[in-house]
Formats: sequence, C-alpha cells, structure tokens
Amino acid sequence: MIKTETQGRVAVVTLDRPKALNALCSELFHEVNDALARFDSDDGIGAVVLTGSERAFAAGADIKEMKDAEFIHNYKTNFLGHWVEQLSRMRKPIIAAVNGYALGGGCELAMMCDIIYAGEKAVFGQPEINLGTIPGAGGTQRLTRAVGKSKAMEMVLTGTVNLTAQEALASGLVSAVHPPEELVAEAIKTAAKIAAKGAVSVQMAKEAVNQAYELSLSSGLHFERRLFQATFATKDQKEGMAAFAEKRKPKFVHE
Repeated sequence: MIKTETQGRVAVVTLDRPKALNALCSELFHEVNDALARFDSDDGIGAVVLTGSERAFAAGADIKEMKDAEFIHNYKTNFLGHWVEQLSRMRKPIIAAVNGYALGGGCELAMMCDIIYAGEKAVFGQPEINLGTIPGAGGTQRLTRAVGKSKAMEMVLTGTVNLTAQEALASGLVSAVHPPEELVAEAIKTAAKIAAKGAVSVQMAKEAVNQAYELSLSSGLHFERRLFQATFATKDQKEGMAAFAEKRKPKFVHE
C-alpha cells in the first residue's frame, strides 16, 4: 500500500491506495511503520519525505475497517496506537508533502510529521464529528497547538470548516505552499538540505523543538542548553566551527 525510494540521503515514502484516496487502514500503517523504522536505522538516510498523490495525501481513515469495532476491543488492543508509535519515535526529520485532501486521519498523519509543505489545492480538515465520533490520532491536540483553540474548535466541532493551503500557511499549520506538480520535489530539496547537516545535531535539534510542547519554559531552556553542550562531544561540531573559522564549507561525517 506504499511505495518507497531513496534519492541520495533522502527517503521518500508514498501512500499508494489510489482507489481509496489513500484512506488509512491498519495494513497501510504497518507498512509505513516498517519503512520508517528501516530508514530511521539506516545511516545512509538523513531525512524522510512522506507524501500521497496529487488528488489526496490521505482522505481519512478507512471507515469500513472500523465501523463495527467495539470499545472493549479498541481499548484492549490500543486501537490507533500503532498509527503514532513509529512516527513519534522517529529520530530523523519527516517532511509531509500534502497534495489534495488531508482529512481526518490524513490531517493527523501530516501533523505527526516535523514539517508540512502543501500543494496549492491542499485541504486540511477534521470531519470525524459527522460520523458520530471525534479525532483519535492527535486531531484535537496537535491541531489546537498549531492553529489555536478557536479555529481548532470550529474545525473539530462542525466537521465542515476546512483549511485551504493558504489558510493553513497563514495559521502556521504548514511551512510553505507550492504548485502541486512541484511539491514533492520541493520537499525533497528541503529534506536533502537537512540531510546534508550533521546528523547528530539535526536529531538533537528535532528533539529540542519537540520538547517545547512538553516542558515548561525553564525546563525547556535547561533541556536545550544540555543538548547544546552535548554537541561539543561530536566530530561535526569541531568540523563545523573549524570550517566557519577557516571560511570553507564543512564536511560533516555525522558523528
């Protein structure tokens, strides 16, 4: 249900259920998780791009798969838990390249990534309320942190208020908007730029930014400072600062 490829130090994972508009199901997520785990442990990969088709990044969860599920089963099996496990454990940055629909679980999947680029026709929304349920993979939490309480409430409670690409950019949900046909290439370009930096510092920087959502300011500053100090134990810090002093490009070895 996915396709994978590598371009230099960048891995590209493409959701590939075109007839279902990349609707998210357990099998698809197992494939995504396996691919991400493989790339996360591959020293030759420095960043990942996750994308779908021009028509849909992912139009939501596969409702046929879950419509008859019962609470006890969901609770005992931690239903949807495996949707977020690998993404939350990823040390390497992930860029979501979102074309077309990113609704429900699709919007949540994009928000699990570290950076979101949107195509000009992208649409973000959380329509779960229309199905008699609520978001279950981060829609009430990550969306609120990204766009604020009022807009998140409007989107989640109505199930019909969506964000266009430009609205998502203005709200801070996405970092950039590109023409649909250029979107994946632009995401790969940014991923390659990140992957060319020292891998240890990139992973530390990602960890520090993510902790800003979890810690108080004083604890976050302390955490950041300790990681900053720790970079001085790496070869890449020595090379990066030496190259700056010598006015040349650094040659990072990712150690």
